[in-house]
Amino acid sequence: MITIDQILSRESSSRRQGSGIRSSDLNGVWLLVQNWTREGALPPPGTSPLLRLVGAQLQLQTQDNILKICNQVCLGSLKLRFEGKAELKGDRPLLLFRFSTLVLNFGSITLLRKVLPEPSANRTPFFALIDLNRQDGSDWLAARGRGGGVALWKRLETTEQ
Repeated sequence: MITIDQILSRESSSRRQGSGIRSSDLNGVWLLVQNWTREGALPPPGTSPLLRLVGAQLQLQTQDNILKICNQVCLGSLKLRFEGKAELKGDRPLLLFRFSTLVLNFGSITLLRKVLPEPSANRTPFFALIDLNRQDGSDWLAARGRGGGVALWKRLETTEQ
């Protein structure tokens, strides 16, 4: 798997030349592998293992020219999901998104479904997409979030959404 130093090097290149990532490249379920601070240091001990334990994942799916996004964690039968829409902008590109709904399920029972307020224009969340590995059957995606942290995801090797 890629190291943070390699990611930061690719980020520099992506800022200058773009990454070439298209929305169709993002379709699938992405499991969080590792995250780092703004400076590229490991987060507080246990953060990444805890996020992996709760199955932190990012789901992206293009449907009818609309890119849908879902961020989800699970603890046993309890599932917390943020759902919304996203769009790619620019050459790097930025994955701008807005979560419109929060859903809390226990098994097949919906405990809570809440419409979320729209963020102000200057607070719209995004991921600056750094690089996407499409080779050797080990797809991974690296990105920097609005808060400055870096995340690495690995595509789940299934077609189920």
